[in-house]
Amino acid sequence: MVQAARSGKQNIVEGSMAAATSKETEIKLTNVARASLEELLVDYRDFLRTRGLEEWPAEHAYALRLRKLNQIPSATYETFRKGVESPDPAIAANVIIGLIRVTTYLLSRQLRHLEKAFVEEGGLRERMTRARLQERQKHGWEKG
Repeated sequence: MVQAARSGKQNIVEGSMAAATSKETEIKLTNVARASLEELLVDYRDFLRTRGLEEWPAEHAYALRLRKLNQIPSATYETFRKGVESPDPAIAANVIIGLIRVTTYLLSRQLRHLEKAFVEEGGLRERMTRARLQERQKHGWEKG
C-alpha cells in the first residue's frame, strides 16, 4: 500500500516535470499514477472487507461531509487530518478511499485533456518543426 501510494505521488510529480519536454511521457506517467492509485483503492477496500468494516455508500453522512470538504478550493492536508488520522480504522480508510476517488477522477480528466491536446497539437518535436517551418516560410527561407 505504501509503495502504491508513493508511486502514485511520484508519477504525478514526474509527469508534471516531463510536461515541458514530452507530452507522451507526461501522459504515460499520469496513467501510471492513476493506475497506482487505483491499486491503492483496491487495497483499502480489501482492508475494510477483511475486517468486516463498511465502505461508506454515497449517501452516508460522513461521505457527504467529505464531499463538502473536497469542494474547498484552498483545502490542505489539515482539512482532512481528523478523518485520515482517526483512531477508528473504518473512518480513516473511508476518508482515504474518498480522497483516492477524487484524485483518480481528476487524473482521468487531466488525461483526457492531455490526450486531446496531443492529438490536436502534437508533441514537442512536431510543434518545434511546425514553428521552424512557419518561420522559414515567413522569411522566404529555403530548406537548408
